[in-house]
Amino acid sequence: MMRDSKHEEKSDLTSGEVGYLWESYQYESMQYIGIQFFLQHVHDKQTEKLLQKAMNLSEKRINQIQTIFTEEDYPIPEGYSEGDVNLKAPRLFSDKLYLKYLLHTLQMESVFYSSAMLGVVKFPIQRFYQEIMQDTLKLEMATKELVKSRGLYLRSPKVSQPKTICFVEKDSFLSGWFGDKRPLLAIEIEALVFNAKRNALGEAVITAFCQVAKSKEVRQYFMKGKAIAKKHVDIFTEFLREDDLDSSTLLLTDEVTASTESPFSDKFMMNFITLLITSGLGEYGSSMAMSPRRDIGMMYARLMAEIAKYSNSGAGLLIKNGWMEQPPMAIDREKIIKKESE
Repeated sequence: MMRDSKHEEKSDLTSGEVGYLWESYQYESMQYIGIQFFLQHVHDKQTEKLLQKAMNLSEKRINQIQTIFTEEDYPIPEGYSEGDVNLKAPRLFSDKLYLKYLLHTLQMESVFYSSAMLGVVKFPIQRFYQEIMQDTLKLEMATKELVKSRGLYLRSPKVSQPKTICFVEKDSFLSGWFGDKRPLLAIEIEALVFNAKRNALGEAVITAFCQVAKSKEVRQYFMKGKAIAKKHVDIFTEFLREDDLDSSTLLLTDEVTASTESPFSDKFMMNFITLLITSGLGEYGSSMAMSPRRDIGMMYARLMAEIAKYSNSGAGLLIKNGWMEQPPMAIDREKIIKKESE
């Protein structure tokens, strides 16, 4: 495929390219720090190998983004560094949780980086994200296979196989509150199970953060998030139980040790929970879009409003403590004009 390389060399980064690269740097530096601590305590050799691979990929991507920003004369973000982790802290999570965490974050990456592929224009940056997607999908498959081989992968319930092709005949297909409520669709079941599993993992992680956070205000924020995550697990599994389906979801709190010495800074943990919330909002939105049943759509809308409110209070806490690095943004023309007129 022919391309005008001279034109690309002269063009500035688009808002999409700056935004995705900046967010990628934040995430990869966070992932690198987190897995660096995990590797201090992991016992299982196969899990260790996958974690090491993930950390190496994060380090590679961090260096690549730094190179891109340097070449474009764009400031390199601060992200997260050695000051955000205490590698001498006691073990906080089990090997089982390490595996489930890695699988979940790789799935998060797949969603985010596929969006990035659509939002970037310059050929070298497209190629960068294409390489990321290939590496992420390859590692996700390897991690999923290990999780399955250990009997840790919780599958969605089965649905009956239809004998013939059918078409919807009643408006009750869309209802969900009263009258003839139809059973869950296969895609609705999968979304409910997936969202229950991600909240079970989130509940375990935030439980650990509750134990080790230094700030009382941060601990209280995490305790509220723990209650929300557990409530959401219960809501999703109740929908499945109504159709006599196995929820396939178990809480993972017992995979958290009793340690109270923090391996991470409060800044790191607060921003990590913000990342989980952002990902959760996206998943709830996608799940809502895939469900024609009105009661399920309203359920997702209600839960999204709840975690958006929780996220907003967390943002206030981040700003108050100077822990929120400002993302790239448009020029504030009004502020400039006001300043010039003074």
